[in-house]
Amino acid sequence: MALQWMILTYVVAAEAALAILVTLPSPKLVKKRLVSLVSVLLQPALFVVPFAGFQILDIYWKNEHRMKCTSEICTAAERDRFEKAIFKAERNVILCATACLLYWCIYRICKYNKELESLEEVEKRYKDE
Repeated sequence: MALQWMILTYVVAAEAALAILVTLPSPKLVKKRLVSLVSVLLQPALFVVPFAGFQILDIYWKNEHRMKCTSEICTAAERDRFEKAIFKAERNVILCATACLLYWCIYRICKYNKELESLEEVEKRYKDE
């Protein structure tokens, strides 16, 4: 179970690095090449959205079927273990939401840069006429 969270953590870290790279100011040619490279990488990276969605559903199902430790019978160790599991689940939900949000942000940044490039080409054509 820990492997899938480790993979999702690395994917989120890679998405954050890509988001930083795409948003950094750079010369037009470098920016254009970088945006085209990231756009090519976006399609295979789309797997993160259903993967994160499945992980959220898994967390929800486990939360609904988890034994609650609210009675006086629970020992302190059991109560700590229960609270630790809740905190891990909350952290993992935030990780899944971050993965989807970062993917969407990178997609929108790339789309915005492509639209900006096409508008600049149209402007250049009008100036040439």
